[in-house]
Amino acid sequence: MRKNNQDQSISKTQYAYEFLRTQILEGVYGPGQRIIIDQVAKELGASTIPVREAIRQLEVDGLIQYKPYSGAIVSVINEIEYIETLSVVAVLDGYATALSSRNMTDAHIEILQELNKQMEEALYQFEFEQFGVLNRQFHSTIYQECGNVFLQEEIRQAQQRLDRVRRSIFTFVPQRARQSIEEHANIIRLIQEKAPTNEIEETVRQHRINTLNAFKNRMNSGQNKME
Repeated sequence: MRKNNQDQSISKTQYAYEFLRTQILEGVYGPGQRIIIDQVAKELGASTIPVREAIRQLEVDGLIQYKPYSGAIVSVINEIEYIETLSVVAVLDGYATALSSRNMTDAHIEILQELNKQMEEALYQFEFEQFGVLNRQFHSTIYQECGNVFLQEEIRQAQQRLDRVRRSIFTFVPQRARQSIEEHANIIRLIQEKAPTNEIEETVRQHRINTLNAFKNRMNSGQNKME
């Protein structure tokens, strides 16, 4: 009996987690908005306990943070830092991919194709955090073959900085995920066909800029909602 009660508690917590996560990802709860626990519990027809547990999980995911005198709020992205860092990553990653393109083997191509397939599966399951992890693996698989240790380290440091700002941009701009998969397929094709390095560099740079533009558009739409 005790085990059944525990399972029921977990189920309610998971339900509250999925509800809040969906509300955040779809922009119903915008950055900086306070999550009123009693209100959410009432809306779900549950006690406050599973809602609090769900909020703790979302805090681990980076989607919610606690602030003094405010309680649980939807995480706010450092917009300027994100834009500046991703702009630099666009240039570095484009150049690194161009260098790597001539060193990529059939085995590398198969790895990239598999990662892109896993990203599609993660998207289907709405696992945006996992999608972000796979996305980083995709790009690191490429730039690790560039033959320039300094360049590799600069990209790694820039990526770590992005991770501190937001664990995964795809939790904030989920609609960008599908476009990213399609663009990855094009990058793989260009590498496989030994396309001119300048074309590869431009394509990868634009791929990163497309993510940046999606982020800017999301931020602007969020600001317009609040005005």
